[in-house]
Amino acid sequence: MALVLGVLSAYLMVKSAELPIGWIPDEGPGGGAFPFWLSAGMLACCVCITLRWLLRQSSASRSAEPYVIPAARATIMAVIVALTLMIGSIHIIGIYFAIPLFLLYYVRIVGRHSWLLSLGVSVSAPVISFFFFEIALLITLPKGYSEPLFYPLYDIFL
Repeated sequence: MALVLGVLSAYLMVKSAELPIGWIPDEGPGGGAFPFWLSAGMLACCVCITLRWLLRQSSASRSAEPYVIPAARATIMAVIVALTLMIGSIHIIGIYFAIPLFLLYYVRIVGRHSWLLSLGVSVSAPVISFFFFEIALLITLPKGYSEPLFYPLYDIFL
């Protein structure tokens, strides 16, 4: 899996480098900056994981157990379906409503955590993301039909 993700990371780095990956004066990071540097970090992690596997330094690399046990397949499929629905709903309800719905499902239903933790994560993640991307970095994320709800926040912070 580390090899597959490493190849994907290298591909994303190449594609991201087609856009500016540095800081653009008076604008912020270039269009390819976040995908490039996130992919670079992922590639570095994949290299470390592969080295640990080659050197048999982890218990997983010495195990003969299956990579995915049959009992985990249902959970994996549930997360894949939920992620697909989340990505599909971004165009309609926007990222700031799709992400909390996914997080609420994932933390509460899949993770079986308390309602307090689930709601805390589901509400704080999009709020922090909004202020980081929209206000601090001036990167607009898709809001779908919910965009008019954000106009008052733009009036206050921009």
